Amino acid sequence: MAPYESDDAVGAAHEEAARDGAPGSGRRRAARYAVPVAVVGVAAATIGLVPALADSGDPDLPKITAQQLVEKMAKSDVQRLSGTVKITTDLGLPDLGGLEDGLLSGADHGGSGDGSSADPRSRLTELASGMHTLRVAADGPDRQKVSLLERGAEYSLIHDGKDVWGYDSKSNEVYHSTAAGTGAERRAEPPATPKDFADEALKAVDDTTSVTVDGTAQVAGRDAYKLLIRPRQSGTTVGAISIAVDAKTWLPLKFTLTPRSGGSAVVDAGFTQVSFARPAASTFDFTPPKGAKVTEEKDTAARTPAPKHGEDLAGGLGGLDVLGKGWTSVATVDTGAKGGLPTGSQGGDLGGFLGSLGDPVSGKFGKGTVFSTRLVNALITDDGKVYAGLVTKETLVKAADAGK
Repeated sequence: MAPYESDDAVGAAHEEAARDGAPGSGRRRAARYAVPVAVVGVAAATIGLVPALADSGDPDLPKITAQQLVEKMAKSDVQRLSGTVKITTDLGLPDLGGLEDGLLSGADHGGSGDGSSADPRSRLTELASGMHTLRVAADGPDRQKVSLLERGAEYSLIHDGKDVWGYDSKSNEVYHSTAAGTGAERRAEPPATPKDFADEALKAVDDTTSVTVDGTAQVAGRDAYKLLIRPRQSGTTVGAISIAVDAKTWLPLKFTLTPRSGGSAVVDAGFTQVSFARPAASTFDFTPPKGAKVTEEKDTAARTPAPKHGEDLAGGLGGLDVLGKGWTSVATVDTGAKGGLPTGSQGGDLGGFLGSLGDPVSGKFGKGTVFSTRLVNALITDDGKVYAGLVTKETLVKAADAGK
């Protein structure tokens, strides 16, 4: 099937249908920075995506334009589903002999604010690297469940009405919080399905982006259209984003992000099995097992809630600015930490170790170190500024120079 080129109406249609997103161009750019800003915050890895096993043979479906497909995706309102999702993330981080996994998982899952291995704020960072299998279920805005399957163990996050439960079967620990608000405001599910990531990708669609329909596919036994998103700008590390969209429900079934440098996907997300029947009510029932250690979130109101979208994350980091436009824009924040990487009697070894993972650079901004992955580059300058983006090292340095 020949691709159908997009026009400006594609971005407009999506923005109109997704009214909970911000209309301004600055917020669209901020949404794009869900990835680079989060990477700076948690060691370059807060993307969690998923490889679906596509069935052989492309279905013969009626022709559809990119604008029509985006509109149908935006209006899709699937309230009930259950299924299995596989997640693979390959940022190309250096092999640190297990240190990478320890950092990303919050120091063996115990590094959260409440010290519980069942706290989702530490456990869900595991999706940032490697391959994972999830079981997901939803029954409207008040009931969701995500289970992360491990060798001989399982971690589950259950939202049932006002209650949010995290359970780690390996340690037999439970984390409980009470969500405020009603309906969608109480949703506790992490980004665990292709739709979560497709929503963020569509927020980035503007005049720097090409959007086409790139044929059809079968995912988890269902016919789907393939939406292809490509940056028109050079200087970005993003090659293309492919979204397989169910031809009946218009729900994204698979999400794949490939880097401009080539090779395997950086993130690849999709259902291997999915049903749109209502899950059994017992799916969302949870009672702490006998003998389990239960940690209660003591003061929900006093906590800063975990951001649901990129603009929330960006807005929660004081001093965040965005330089440039489109896919080559760069997020920057002044940490106030002068002197760059740690040095001195206590910080020398750490500074040397971190420095060995990056590349020294200099320019009008002064001196600094660039840390690279296959998708995100981040520059830490000696005067305490951080620049990050889905851009090449050269583009990053130019942005830092322009920001002086």
